[in-house]
Amino acid sequence: MTQKPVGVVARMEHHQVAVYLTAMTAGAVLGLTAPGLGPGLEHAISPLLGALLYVTFLQVPAAELARSLRDGRFLVAALVVNFAVVPLVVAAMFPFLPDDQAVRLGVLLVLLCPCIDWVIVFTGLAGGSSRRLLAATPLLLLAQMLVLPVLLFAFLGSDLADIVDAGPFLQAFLTLIVVPLALAWVTQGWAARRPAGQHVSETASAAMVPLMAAVLIAVVASQIPKLDGRLGDVTVVVPFYLAFLAVMAFTGKALARLFRLDVPSGRAVLFTGATRNSLVVLPLALALPDEFAVVPVVVVTQTLVEVLGMVAYVRLVPRLLPAPHPT
Repeated sequence: MTQKPVGVVARMEHHQVAVYLTAMTAGAVLGLTAPGLGPGLEHAISPLLGALLYVTFLQVPAAELARSLRDGRFLVAALVVNFAVVPLVVAAMFPFLPDDQAVRLGVLLVLLCPCIDWVIVFTGLAGGSSRRLLAATPLLLLAQMLVLPVLLFAFLGSDLADIVDAGPFLQAFLTLIVVPLALAWVTQGWAARRPAGQHVSETASAAMVPLMAAVLIAVVASQIPKLDGRLGDVTVVVPFYLAFLAVMAFTGKALARLFRLDVPSGRAVLFTGATRNSLVVLPLALALPDEFAVVPVVVVTQTLVEVLGMVAYVRLVPRLLPAPHPT
């Protein structure tokens, strides 16, 4: 049996939200005081994300992942909230967005793609079914790869939709899902047969919070210097991100009841509808032409808003979807 982490690691896990807020603050300070480090940190984002998702996938045995994927009602609810409900919410906001096409593209990229990383952590903190959500992550990423070009065409027309190359998304799926998932399964098999494998698995699992903190530092520090002269363009989207979080809280609750999900599954559906793919979609934003240089900063701004929103969600979601009282 996997031993519980002790000492510093246990304290970090207990205070995850504070660790993430501290990491983002440190990233902002680093980006402002040492902007020259930005390009190097930007290159570190994808490897750090890959390591983070490897550790995430390591938490659930392969057999349980397979069983979870047969949970049709939960998967349908997760797909409906992300690829039917969310586009309708974004469509209602779209006419009120700034006229700047780069800003609009950034908002669409981040809001139309469901999160596959820290949503699992925050779902678990709020008493949601993080394991069911973890099982759905490959499906959610594959679905957004297929659906995003269609949605961009619907919102922006062919001229802007054509600049979004599928290559970075395919690379993200391979490096951030396929490879980490395969390595996690290999590690699980090794841990089941050898003490050394079990030790590696325990050590890797204990690294989840530090890895998430490292990802946040790299993302914020690498993007803050790009705000030069565009602060007004970025801050104007903050109210839209806040409105999205507020609307999706009640929409997720309604959908959970519509699908008659149990409380942990309902909370997971609520979280997957509200959290967005800012970290994994960032490489796609960074691959855009120079005239869209503000897009990655618009994406990262959503990360900053969302982590604060998740602090509120962890406290409020159990009240929105309370556990039944024992009889």
